[in-house]
Amino acid sequence: MIKTWLITGCSNGLGLHIAEAALARGDQVLATARNPDTLGELEKRFPGQVRIARLDVTQPETATQAIALAAQAFGGIDVLVNNAGYGLMGAVEEAVVSEYRPLFETNVFGLIEVTRAALPTLRRQSGRILNISSGAGIAGAAGYGYYNATKFAVEGLSEALAQEVAPLGMRVIIVEPGPFRTEFLGRSIATAAQQIPAYAATAGKLREYCQSNHGLQAGDPVKAAAVILLAVDSDEPPLHLPLGPIAFDIAERKLAAFREDLEAWRNTAIDTNY
Repeated sequence: MIKTWLITGCSNGLGLHIAEAALARGDQVLATARNPDTLGELEKRFPGQVRIARLDVTQPETATQAIALAAQAFGGIDVLVNNAGYGLMGAVEEAVVSEYRPLFETNVFGLIEVTRAALPTLRRQSGRILNISSGAGIAGAAGYGYYNATKFAVEGLSEALAQEVAPLGMRVIIVEPGPFRTEFLGRSIATAAQQIPAYAATAGKLREYCQSNHGLQAGDPVKAAAVILLAVDSDEPPLHLPLGPIAFDIAERKLAAFREDLEAWRNTAIDTNY
């Protein structure tokens, strides 16, 4: 059955690869970006299957307009992919309000606004919601504190939303990629302007990693998109979908550390009732 997708942040990276994979198998896509001119090539390659719309997740009215266009062009939406977002490097003390608040406006509040606007259509069609989180949404890492915080928020919101919409025939999938060879370490990541020497051995190491690994990440985004399509098509899709060996390693280390804390403090911390 042909599906209709609405994908945010389609101009590059995982969003573009998901769009290409869906279109290649005959689905329909409302491809969106802050600058829709960047999507012209996609429209040329898949005439009739693609509609292009401007969607800036920090401007809720553009989400409403894009969803109206999807209804007009395709009759609605079957799959929403909340992909738009970016990263921020820097220790918690290093970043300032003008650097971290826009991150939350895009990665958290923007995702919320697009999801709320799309839910009436998705409910009618028993649709699916893919929220692109990250390995950074599973466990915190020095230098990624603010980015971690936005992706942890996406995880919590998605887990609650999944319970709310399951009785309506809908499913939520939280996609948690490790490092993939996209523009994430390039134009899709910001860096705190301030560098404090005290954090050179912790958050500073992340700056070094990002500068030296852009374009060298092991993950193949084409393969990631293929797995995502399999999950969307599954009768029993996962709530959590880590992608790649590093994401799985992050998840397994987090679970082991969590279990270790539980067992070490169980007898002391559990007995707190009246």
